[in-house]
Amino acid sequence: MQRKFTSALKGMFKTLYLIAPMLLAVIGLIGLFKTFITPEMLHELFNGSIWHDMLMGTGLGGISVGQPFLSYIIGGEVLDEGASFYGVTAFILSFVTLGVVQLPMEFSVFGFRFTLLRNLLSLLFAFLLSMAIAFTLGLLS
Repeated sequence: MQRKFTSALKGMFKTLYLIAPMLLAVIGLIGLFKTFITPEMLHELFNGSIWHDMLMGTGLGGISVGQPFLSYIIGGEVLDEGASFYGVTAFILSFVTLGVVQLPMEFSVFGFRFTLLRNLLSLLFAFLLSMAIAFTLGLLS
């Protein structure tokens, strides 16, 4: 029992050591986001129109590709500033699935046709799922 506990504790600290730089980066990014992105800027980007918010969310998410846990944190902050569920959901989905920044690498690894099809489907589903999620959340609240 003691060995299992010690082994689990060592594994936990090893994992914490490995993810500590990413956690510090997330904390730093949130600080920068809160400092440089004002609520007025977000209200200009996300004006409350469903289609406009989805287009902005998809565009911003597709350009700023990242990890899912980052998108949830950023999406939560944007939602707190008054953006619609449509825009935030589209942002989160495209942030994780669209790869505008990494298109050249993806073309060389997977080929043009696959990469184009994957990104077009990701774009389509970002719109469809953001509408479905925002609609469902509207029904539940």
